Amino acid sequence: MRDRPYPARPNERLAMAQGENAALRRVAFLIGQLELGGTEKQLCLLARELRLRGVEVHVLVLSRGGPYEQTLREVGIEVHHLGFGREPSGLSTLNRNLMAFVRLVGLLRDLRPDVLHAFLHEGYMIGAVAARFAGFPLVVVAGRRGLRHFERRRGWLLALERVVTRVTDHVVANAVAVAEDARTVEGVPARKLSVIYNGLPASAFEGAEPERVDTSLPVVVCVANLRSVKGLRFLVDAAGMLSRRGRPCTVVLVGEGVERGRLEAQASALGVDVRFVGARNETAGFLARADVVVLPSLSEGLSNAVMEAMAAGRPVVATSVGGTPELLEDRGVLVPASDPVALAEGIARLLDDPDLAASLGAAARAWAGKNLDMDVMVDEHVRLYHRLLETRRAG
Repeated sequence: MRDRPYPARPNERLAMAQGENAALRRVAFLIGQLELGGTEKQLCLLARELRLRGVEVHVLVLSRGGPYEQTLREVGIEVHHLGFGREPSGLSTLNRNLMAFVRLVGLLRDLRPDVLHAFLHEGYMIGAVAARFAGFPLVVVAGRRGLRHFERRRGWLLALERVVTRVTDHVVANAVAVAEDARTVEGVPARKLSVIYNGLPASAFEGAEPERVDTSLPVVVCVANLRSVKGLRFLVDAAGMLSRRGRPCTVVLVGEGVERGRLEAQASALGVDVRFVGARNETAGFLARADVVVLPSLSEGLSNAVMEAMAAGRPVVATSVGGTPELLEDRGVLVPASDPVALAEGIARLLDDPDLAASLGAAARAWAGKNLDMDVMVDEHVRLYHRLLETRRAG
């Protein structure tokens, strides 16, 4: 594993000593919603492990809950709904959101967390400002999980982000590529950046019973929300090319989203076998059934889907975007984004060479076991929180 240019801890002994003096009592996480998604999953893992370590954890949800809410409540973590609206802009929505913002400030004053860790764009844009309105010293951490340059933000919004970053104590990126994007696009100083990779629970490395997929063809699995940024139309195109070359396969799409109808029509027009199985809490059975796992994203932070495929020892073909090369360098097949020809060639290469597929899968699993351990992810967050708390209290 290459050294990270934005370390999560400057000195382990110093951080441990600081931790003794700056006890971490209470942490609040802020996020837009708790639907199925990689960021939501990582928040749940981190929140649960902090709770098991004796830290009081609260999760603050801007607009709506979702499947992960029950997961949090089952381990004794309180989930607070703030009531922000997602409707089209208008006076009623503005009033509702102003009331929700006041509710957030009041909740922070009541809870008085040591750390507010806000996830995703809307979370850290709202959370950093609310924390300063709360009027007591607390550490504000922003979690960056994707690339800003891909989203082509308007100039005024980028300027606003830079203002918010100035009142944020630290930015945690989940990949070196994400941290570098925050530094170059948003102008976040390197001293305010750390990289902490996502973590995987031990269960991700355990064997699973393969899901039943009734087909005699090789099975290509993709776990992703059905959104345009995931590039699934290029995977369907690649499946069509493979079929025309006499190498047909069954594509299993595990996920749900607004692109489903368009993808179904595309698959029907091309005459390829694409199975839409919907969103699933557990995907291990589909990974176990896969001959190849594919992620054709146009943009990524650090993909949980790729990580889980690696832990399962499956060979992966993925686009070389965001943090994916950090995961798959010499351990998978990387192809350019938006290129169905390269995607088809990558899939065919693994299907035609089982020994190569097996060796890449084994290498990916071994690397994931060393570098994507959940305890390491939690330890690095705790050390960072302690260091920031000590700095805040010393100042």
